[in-house]
Amino acid sequence: MRIFAHRGARAHAPENTLAAFELARQLGADGIELDVQLSKDGQLVICHDPTIDRTSNGLGWIKDHTLSELKRYDFGGWFSTDYQGQKLLTLREFLEWFKPIPMQLNIEIKNGPVIYPGIEEKVLQHIHQAAVGERTLISSFYHPSLKRVKELDPTIKTGVLFECRPINPFELLTATQADFFHPFWQSLDRDWCIAAQAAGIAIHTYTINTWEEYTWVQDFEVASIFTDDPGRFNTHGELHSLRSLPGWS
Repeated sequence: MRIFAHRGARAHAPENTLAAFELARQLGADGIELDVQLSKDGQLVICHDPTIDRTSNGLGWIKDHTLSELKRYDFGGWFSTDYQGQKLLTLREFLEWFKPIPMQLNIEIKNGPVIYPGIEEKVLQHIHQAAVGERTLISSFYHPSLKRVKELDPTIKTGVLFECRPINPFELLTATQADFFHPFWQSLDRDWCIAAQAAGIAIHTYTINTWEEYTWVQDFEVASIFTDDPGRFNTHGELHSLRSLPGWS
């Protein structure tokens, strides 16, 4: 199984910061997962929550702050004084760091509860400018965003995120034109997993943080896991190409 560092190595460093991404690289993760939202002035910023309350020394909604305002806050000190001074990253800044590194990338578009019109176009523009499309996939719980991405660029691979157990998960793929399943690990079901694998559809499951969870999902032969602690499960000692996954061509 391939290992994606969920918001970076967030078990050991403040999530979605350069420190967490660099640590994920050092721990041998195959890929990095991160979240993007839009600032008040339309800049793509990397943050999981729609507000900065939990992960910074500031307060308020991302949509209500300009990028320069967001850059004033400390996004590391809440985690540990060792990381004091970590700044909010833009997607552009991250891609400058990421481009020369032989890893894969999962960008999660965070539409909802705040809806960001045009965020899909901006994400694709950044991906193309950095020339990392062949090792990047886009996921979202907001399925209209996945459909919009495919309308704009059918060559970009997408993964449909879901936490529930749909009656028919394949209807999600049909509606979004997504390439991969990205289910919560407790939503894995043997019947639909077998059917997905028979159809050449890879499954990337989240968020695996214990050996019990890791052993359990192994039995489903998923292609990748998302984890907060990539070093814990990195036993292969080498990076893998996303192009070797089913459905990636």
